[in-house]
Amino acid sequence: MAQGTARPIAPANGKLGVLCVGLGAVASTFIAGVENVRRGRAQATGSLTQLATIRLGKRTDKRSPLIKDFVPLAKLEDLVFGAWDPVPDDCYQSCLHCGVLDKHEHVEPIADFLKTIKPMPAAFDQHYVKRLQGTNVKTGTKRQQAEALRKDIRDFKAKHGCDRLVMVWCASTEIFIAPGATHQSLEAFEKAMDANDPSIAPSMLYAWASVMEGVPFANGAPNLSCDFPALEELAKKKKVAIGGKDFKTGQTMLKTVLSPMFKARMLGVSGWYSTNILGNRDGEVLDDPESFKTKEESKLGVLEHILQPELYPNLYGKLYHKVRINYYPPRGDNKEGWDNIDIFGWLGYPMQIKVDFLCRDSILAAPLVLDLALFFDLAQRAGMPGVQEWLSFYFKSPQTAPGLYPEHDLFIQQTKLKNTLRYLMGEEQITHLGVEYYEYDKE
Repeated sequence: MAQGTARPIAPANGKLGVLCVGLGAVASTFIAGVENVRRGRAQATGSLTQLATIRLGKRTDKRSPLIKDFVPLAKLEDLVFGAWDPVPDDCYQSCLHCGVLDKHEHVEPIADFLKTIKPMPAAFDQHYVKRLQGTNVKTGTKRQQAEALRKDIRDFKAKHGCDRLVMVWCASTEIFIAPGATHQSLEAFEKAMDANDPSIAPSMLYAWASVMEGVPFANGAPNLSCDFPALEELAKKKKVAIGGKDFKTGQTMLKTVLSPMFKARMLGVSGWYSTNILGNRDGEVLDDPESFKTKEESKLGVLEHILQPELYPNLYGKLYHKVRINYYPPRGDNKEGWDNIDIFGWLGYPMQIKVDFLCRDSILAAPLVLDLALFFDLAQRAGMPGVQEWLSFYFKSPQTAPGLYPEHDLFIQQTKLKNTLRYLMGEEQITHLGVEYYEYDKE
């Protein structure tokens, strides 16, 4: 039985345009993957929106519908894809160049579709991504580029007959930028944009343009893009959903599973050394120290927030945490994440855990792009503007309301996500208390 009033949600009628910033490994793998699923050639493995169930009511009720049957999500058949990229390759060429998907199994059979997706000229500045060069780029001032992005959005919506749009940043990591005076208010931000201030990076232009056009914006990289007061102010003003940041896929996903286990059992951690080798465009970009600094900030914060050394100084107060990413072209998109974890237990006796995760970076990221596109669209139709903390499940560095620390524990994040879906549909929240099954207070 429903325990409350369902939140009004506009129906997911018509086409949903998914605009990817970047048409490299992640975006091309996402788009090709969705098309393969739509044609019945593959399963959407890794996607909660397509495969996961959600428990409703008591365990004895045995109600566990698929999420996509429980909440009104856009259907895969209704998705239309667009992208920006400084490299002019269409989605077919990008798939071949990135080499993530098997050419004969998952690319050539849908080549006709992939060739229709050609990237729009990107708002791009090599100052912010040192290791990339591009010819398919916009010119003009930052304001002019931002306004050109807005026109791209309007034109795409009209050309493809979309009822709604959502934008997902799938592009490379920009150099590290700390929030400053230009990010504290919308007025200051727009003045800085007009002045071509270097504190306004291209990703911020996309976020601003997206929100100005009423399009939800999800940031899949660790860039400072929409997670500062000016953009949060604009999102509230325009009633648009925003959130991020940095897709949680490989090594950090494992950290948000293992570290809660250590804390749950009160096992100490003295050191955690993490290194990665990666050979795709992302690896090349992160080989630049300034871009790596942005990624490092995102990856390092996870353990501190989960382990809470200020509450458990004897267990985690002296934790040494080191993260390294190394560009290694022969590995391509097949990233290897290696962790050495030094822990200690009863009476302080030391132990070690070693993890070697040979993963495929874009294969893990692609279903996240799909879920985020569908869930951000859902939030927008449900009248939930501003920061979408309930989707922190998908991010390394979740954006939160001012004054709140982020939850990084993957299973707390999963509970938050599913309880939000229950809230939207007027269902009872699941707390896992379960005292009603026992007779503690009866004679």
